Amino acid sequence: MPKINENYLNLKESYLFSEIAHRVDEYKKNNPDKDVIRLGIGDVTLPLSKACVDALHDAADQMGKAETFKGYGPEKGYEFLRKAISDYYKRNKVDVDPDEIFISDGAKSDTGNITDMFGSGNVVVVPDPVYPVYVDSNIMCGRELTYIDANAGNDFLPMPDKNMQADVIYICSPNNPTGAVYNHAQLKEWVDYAIANQAVILFDSAYEAFISDPSLPRSIFAIEGAKKCAIEFCSLSKTAGFTGTRCGYTVVPKDLVFISSTGKELSINSMWNRRQSTKFNGTSYIVQYAAAQVFTEEGERQCQENIRYYRENAKIIADTLKKKGIRFFGGVNSPYIWFECPNNMDSWEMFDYLLNNIQVVGTPGAGFGKNGQNYFRLTSFGSKENTIEAMKRFEKLF
Repeated sequence: MPKINENYLNLKESYLFSEIAHRVDEYKKNNPDKDVIRLGIGDVTLPLSKACVDALHDAADQMGKAETFKGYGPEKGYEFLRKAISDYYKRNKVDVDPDEIFISDGAKSDTGNITDMFGSGNVVVVPDPVYPVYVDSNIMCGRELTYIDANAGNDFLPMPDKNMQADVIYICSPNNPTGAVYNHAQLKEWVDYAIANQAVILFDSAYEAFISDPSLPRSIFAIEGAKKCAIEFCSLSKTAGFTGTRCGYTVVPKDLVFISSTGKELSINSMWNRRQSTKFNGTSYIVQYAAAQVFTEEGERQCQENIRYYRENAKIIADTLKKKGIRFFGGVNSPYIWFECPNNMDSWEMFDYLLNNIQVVGTPGAGFGKNGQNYFRLTSFGSKENTIEAMKRFEKLF
């Protein structure tokens, strides 16, 4: 009989969004005449840009001809896409070498898979509230986690405590679920802490394209010293609507090295390359070919049109909350709006209240940690029509 990884017994019974889907399905089954508006899960609604769709067709045609057919590709990703991403960083005044870029099927996969790089005895620090994948992927490996408080008092942007012990630190900015964004000085403090304490920062920048304030950093590598202590994860899911197409990338600097127990210097870039070569056969050529179009001048323009659409949705939600006097975070430089539940409701009460009374679905903050117990997340990724209708219903309810 095999010995099972019993760390899975320490996971919550169900993934947050599975529980939400279950409750909504039950409600719809019992109320088939009700029009349910979903502003919960962070899935996009606008289609892929024309530049990406044209590229998908072109790449599919290439795969149908012997002279342009592609078999196994490089595990790190095709050079043309890694170069395009490197150039994108340069346009944002950040220097990232193409050999430091690894193409994947999304940031969610890599933020979980990166745990392969670090031993079980590390002190892993995550904020509370937190994107569940950071927690669950470490629990699966048998690691214990240390939580740092993100709350209204610090604008949901926790900072390092000089007495805090940390080996691995998860940071998400713009943050999921709270929508909060670190400024340059705040990230510099985290980088300085990581270098001083020989820790590594795992920086999730999946929503960087939503930052419109030019003073806010869109990459951890905009901070001096970050290449010695950080790994960055990014995704085209929200930038370009690739939630179903699946493509992301991870930046592992060559300067990121640590000393093993035997005194040998270990390059995390080399280790991650070895890991990917062993466990991953690469993202499909067709997807990578389309992804490269995201970083062209026309591709960026088309993607930004979609992002502006979602920003307008966020403003519609934020304006409604302001009108009702409900405190919230995010909604600017972020697709997420994180608001305090009215009438002292907890977040699951709020979920049921909205679903049953106005048929609007959001995400209970408790699913992201104890500090989300009295908060609720709405996303701007719905259609404009649904967002307007949902806020009309919301305004009447409160």
